[in-house]
Amino acid sequence: MNIGDVARRSGLPAKTIRYYEDIRLIRPQRSGNGYRSFRESDLHKLAFLGRARALGFTIEDCRTLMALYEDEGRESAQVKRIAEEHLAQIDAKIAQLRSMRATLDQLVHACAGDHRPDCPILEDLAQDVPEEAVGASEGVR
Repeated sequence: MNIGDVARRSGLPAKTIRYYEDIRLIRPQRSGNGYRSFRESDLHKLAFLGRARALGFTIEDCRTLMALYEDEGRESAQVKRIAEEHLAQIDAKIAQLRSMRATLDQLVHACAGDHRPDCPILEDLAQDVPEEAVGASEGVR
């Protein structure tokens, strides 16, 4: 199969497939003229990667999960640990999003939304940031 066929069947863009090859998550065969030639096993790996990425696993998690999938001597505890860590990250993100939503909901309800210039939303956004939050957020961009 060529990259177009694999892209169509896996549901992944050709650019993503080439990226996965560049970072060595997949290794399609190459024909004499240099064209990629994908096997059914490559398609299966791409579907696996697509599903893992859709669940939010990082590339490195995907690399580890793929290696574990291919290792018939694996221990399911290793897989479970990776999934549990990812689940904890998702739970933390959900908590963060809920907090953000609650704050924004409160601000939206506090704003009259009329022709006057005063606005609690802008006032909140313009508040001084605590010094410890500035240091913590400088590495996040």
